[in-house]
Amino acid sequence: MTSFKTSIGRRAFIQNSSLASGGLVLGFGFLNSCDLTQGNPLETKNLPKEWFEINSYLKIGENGRVTILSPNPEGGQNVKTSMPMIVADELDIDWKNVIVEQAPLDTAAFSFQFIGGSQGIRRGWQGLRMAGASAKAMLKEAAAALWNVELAELTTKSGLVVHEKSGKTIGYGDLASLAAKRSVPEKVELKKIKDFTLIGVSQKNVEINNIVTGKPLFGIDTHREGMLTAMLIHPPAFGLKLESIDMNRAKSMPGIRDVFKIKVFNDDFEKKFFDTRTYNEVAVIVGETTWQVMQAKKEVQIHSVPIESTTETRDRFGSKWEQHTPAGLESTSDHYRLMEARAKHPAQIRRKDGNPEAAFGSAAKIIERTYTAPFLAHNCMEPMNFFADVRGDKAELIGPLQKPEFTEQTLSERLGIPLENIEIKMSRLGGGYGRRSYAHWLVEAALISQKMEAPVKLIYSREDDMTYGIYRPSYQIKYKAGLDANGQLIAFHVNAGGIPESPISENRFPAGAVPNYLAEDWTIDSNITVGSFRAPRSNFMASAEQSFLDEVAETAGKDPIAFRLELLQNAQKQPVGKGNDYDPKRYAGVLELVREKSNWSHGAQSRHRGVSAYFCHNTYVAQVLELEMEAGNPRVKKVVCAIDCGIVINPDSAKNMAEGGVVDAIGTALYGELKFDQGKPDKNNFDTYRMIRMEEAPDAIEVHFVKNDLDPTGLGEPTYPPTFGALANALYQAQGKRFYKQPFLG
Repeated sequence: MTSFKTSIGRRAFIQNSSLASGGLVLGFGFLNSCDLTQGNPLETKNLPKEWFEINSYLKIGENGRVTILSPNPEGGQNVKTSMPMIVADELDIDWKNVIVEQAPLDTAAFSFQFIGGSQGIRRGWQGLRMAGASAKAMLKEAAAALWNVELAELTTKSGLVVHEKSGKTIGYGDLASLAAKRSVPEKVELKKIKDFTLIGVSQKNVEINNIVTGKPLFGIDTHREGMLTAMLIHPPAFGLKLESIDMNRAKSMPGIRDVFKIKVFNDDFEKKFFDTRTYNEVAVIVGETTWQVMQAKKEVQIHSVPIESTTETRDRFGSKWEQHTPAGLESTSDHYRLMEARAKHPAQIRRKDGNPEAAFGSAAKIIERTYTAPFLAHNCMEPMNFFADVRGDKAELIGPLQKPEFTEQTLSERLGIPLENIEIKMSRLGGGYGRRSYAHWLVEAALISQKMEAPVKLIYSREDDMTYGIYRPSYQIKYKAGLDANGQLIAFHVNAGGIPESPISENRFPAGAVPNYLAEDWTIDSNITVGSFRAPRSNFMASAEQSFLDEVAETAGKDPIAFRLELLQNAQKQPVGKGNDYDPKRYAGVLELVREKSNWSHGAQSRHRGVSAYFCHNTYVAQVLELEMEAGNPRVKKVVCAIDCGIVINPDSAKNMAEGGVVDAIGTALYGELKFDQGKPDKNNFDTYRMIRMEEAPDAIEVHFVKNDLDPTGLGEPTYPPTFGALANALYQAQGKRFYKQPFLG
């Protein structure tokens, strides 16, 4: 076993107390002990270490039942099951005796309760294990004192402390009140991986019965006596701001209580990292029912005027940066023209190995390709919503969000209410994908309730949400590769940029595998607001990179998997440069596994296949996608997926996440696109914004996990990016043409 200190970091605390019923309560809050120096994921490099502080809360009743609170919001990734499983395994409690509850937002007892970047399990791994191990140690100490035996003679099993010499056993419930009087040990012994009994064994989602029976789990289900409904109207185009509203007709309609304007943030407010919003002033309609408000909304007339260019200072977890928002009404045609022009000018060099210029000059063959991607809307199945009851100096809020603590801090400042008087309850998210990180809608709901002095549920229509912004940015990447006369890749250049951010990850493959390598990037400012989208930046980088590598492999006359493995062997034996953020051996491992499981060398000739492999969120994924052409349209038949994410906590849940990422990516790659004409989005609902349909999902998705004893890493996002490249490469095999622009069927 490995010994770990139970208190780690300056903000650490562990508290215990007895329950009134004679049980045991343990509150834990300590920085998890993962080695934060391992890897350098772009997804988290700008985040503070405090983000990775782990919290849990555990109660043992006198009847032996154990309640484990899951600290992170549940957005469909099943952490509400997986996180308590980790605690329960170290505690040695039978899963059937575990009750799981969603932890509340509690900045005194918990810190940094969040979902994003596929970091929940990875960063919580050691801390959650220590939570269970600490409780188990205290129970054993209590039993040793009760029986007057040596602590080393005691073992635990399924909620019992056992003394084999005497044959005595005692349940955790009978020991709980005695254990509560003991101090939390300074060190605990964690299980050996081989001794896990729960981790690695599939468990049903703890919410499954509530989900399938339609229980009110989601924010939009919230209802309170006397609750009013509110909806918003924002300007019709990016680059405009609200000047005035004509509300007279709407205010006289049945059930309408008021129509007014609100300002989301005060003019002197310094926005934090997640305080992104598009329109700072919006019109509000408040009424008794959703239908009444929707009808009145049609009668409100607003007048908008152009915005001015602004530059504001924002706070990124203690560091400042300047954000420039230009004036003007932007169009997609202009975006692509600007990106093409910008890519021809000098860019910011992010990494340079060897002498790329000289290598390209001596290359026998040079391949150059450009890839572009559009803006994308998140389109969470549950539109943005939040319940707020703000009266006097107290506020209660209920709803779905990904970064509650940061939102609470912003809310306190905007409402003028102390943090301790704000209660935020986290409901299950009906989809997040990064969109619910930017909780301006929570602030809007609170401001509306404060003005109305009544409980209010704010609801965005699908049209409101899809036209409000915080999209996936638009990107462009230019690749250039140089081959020598023997087909060896001797030079590689990537020039990446976007509106308004760059997607580049300069230290990822094939960095470190090519002797002469250059990575540079650029950005173009925009007044179209963007934010995290499933697998931020990686979702496009993987598509372009893996498509390009296939074309380079073909030019070199090599099998695409063999070509990638050759490069990874170079990175393993003779790595170039410093700072490579991937392990070439693990990277090669998923490629070898997918080659085997897909029967790559002897696959069915009737199907067209494409391969892709990518590393992001600390996880390695390789995929082989098979499709057929039916009536001139591609039909994905099968996807074989190989994943190295370390120890898998809940295999069925992990498989579900992998499958969901694949299906989601196929739909986005084929159809996802949002264009603009003079600042106005060209789509506002699913009748025009094409999503994948049920009959278009693959007939089969095989998921194979690399078996190892490494600490678990992310899984909610890593299967999404490589699917784009595998699909593009399979389409090339089917149609004989390469795909350089998303969506592929646009």
